[in-house]
Amino acid sequence: MVSFAGVTDVPSWFVILPDCESAVPLATVLRDHEVQEIGHLSGRPWLLGRWSENAVTLGEAGHAKVVLIGQHAVGAGQLVQAAGRLRTIDDLDRLAMSLVGSSHLVASVAGRVRVQGTVTGVRRVFYATIGGTAVAADRADTLAWLLDAGLDEQRLALHLLNPCALHPLAGQPVWRGVASLPTDHYLALDGKKRHRLVKWWTPPDPVVPMAEGAPSLLEALSAAVDARVRGRGLVSCDLGGLDSTSVCCLAARSEAAKVVAYTVASRDPLAEDVSWSLRTVGGLGNVEHHVIPAEEIPLIYHGVFGMDDRMDEPCAVAIDAERWLVIARRAAARGSRLHLTGIGGDELLYGSPAHLHSLLRTSPRIAWRHLRGFAVKYRWPRRDMLRQLADNRPYGPWLEEVTRNLSAAPLPREGPMLEWHHQPRLPAWVTQATVESVRDLMRASASTAEPLARKRGQHRELEMMRFGSRVTRQLGQMAARVGVALAAPYYDDRVIEAGLAVRPEERITPWQYKPLILAAMRGIVPAESLIRQSSDDGDCDEDPGLRESRARLLALWDGSRMGRLGLVDDRALREVCSRPLSPFMADNGVLRQTLACEVWLRALEGATVSI
Repeated sequence: MVSFAGVTDVPSWFVILPDCESAVPLATVLRDHEVQEIGHLSGRPWLLGRWSENAVTLGEAGHAKVVLIGQHAVGAGQLVQAAGRLRTIDDLDRLAMSLVGSSHLVASVAGRVRVQGTVTGVRRVFYATIGGTAVAADRADTLAWLLDAGLDEQRLALHLLNPCALHPLAGQPVWRGVASLPTDHYLALDGKKRHRLVKWWTPPDPVVPMAEGAPSLLEALSAAVDARVRGRGLVSCDLGGLDSTSVCCLAARSEAAKVVAYTVASRDPLAEDVSWSLRTVGGLGNVEHHVIPAEEIPLIYHGVFGMDDRMDEPCAVAIDAERWLVIARRAAARGSRLHLTGIGGDELLYGSPAHLHSLLRTSPRIAWRHLRGFAVKYRWPRRDMLRQLADNRPYGPWLEEVTRNLSAAPLPREGPMLEWHHQPRLPAWVTQATVESVRDLMRASASTAEPLARKRGQHRELEMMRFGSRVTRQLGQMAARVGVALAAPYYDDRVIEAGLAVRPEERITPWQYKPLILAAMRGIVPAESLIRQSSDDGDCDEDPGLRESRARLLALWDGSRMGRLGLVDDRALREVCSRPLSPFMADNGVLRQTLACEVWLRALEGATVSI
């Protein structure tokens, strides 16, 4: 049985206990690991864990305590005032709806506890019942350790789906007995060992015109960046595409903090990030800029064989960890303790054309004009486009059909994007038992599944944000190991609210690249940088990376951990790794997801993946 080794190798974690005597023994176990601790007003243990300096802000007044853990702009005095206004944990909605930045919100009010993360899930909450007592934590593996829980192989198999598992199964913990809190809910714990999940957030109606929405986005994104930059002498930042450029330019407006920006050169001769970043830096005049040569960036798969980070779920980003950590390590060496990134901008600003499915029924003339534009731009087959537009099934029945097609041929990348989501497939190297296991889980969830939003365009965007935020969360855990906190302002609650509120037909068009951020950043981003209509990617490194690492990858599938669990066929994987990847596999990262599961299992054993 694979189980988590403990909390000693994890740089940051916390556990939330209810205000009851039955939770005291758990606190005793945790105290054996040199934890920091904050108690309930009753004196019983409440918040225990390990966190960095200044990560926790506490306010106490009357019969309430309120804690923020993460990146925010709220001072202790403000939290004291907020605590003084509380009569029940439900009264925290007002504070939750006003928070800027990215943080966990935890409160103890008159013997009851409320804990919540962020709407996209960069800050997640997990819970479990241990010894009859409901307990919460920010990491699933911490609860698994307290439970002495084993691996849930059926949930692990969901991580083999490409491009990803779908709501409501996406992001479910891979440990038996551990559950994840939906990101739009808070968890309530009372003193009688009980818990309940309460929905507190709903996405905004997308009715705001661009003329109003752009200033609102600017205000929200500016506040998000300022919440991170304020009080610091130096911060670092990615500087590549339009999204990170906007964040960098907002940070550069700070009078106190020096901004150090990093741009990664690409092996692709057609890549443009470096040339565009030089324009931006020239226009700003106050940013220290470093271009990292392409030959100093490891190829894909390079870092797999030394991967030993203790993450609480498999994540394909682990395969590229060494590539991304080049920036994090340089930023830390330069003196940065916080690194800003533009991750999350695509989901919010580029958005999803699936909005056109709903728009066709309310504004057909506008919808058809956009549809013709997207069809030409992405070469959508007309028959497939019309079929998806005619499909009016609710989310649950649509998901039920997806379960029947898990072993079908992958859908083409250039297909229309008008469904609830891209239909995932399982790779050819999984066992038939894995196919049936995943199908059973998905079929059971489809019977009661409700979408994240009423209309499929907004649902699809929220699901993409949740997927991206899980990746960003893992990147943040890796960066913390080298001494840098990662900040992704586009995933902040207030920022996504400002973006999602804008009319989709103005925010997402086939004729202009990310019009919302262009409108919002006029006068902030140098004019010569706002005309960019493209972004770079690292796809050209996939095949060279496979060639460089082929021998070790082949050895990895000799008695693999995934094979021992009966999830994959090692011989089929060896065959795949022995030859160049097909264009589809290279573009979609199918192999990386399976590889991520394998190296994650090996890291749990406490050993690096040395071959």
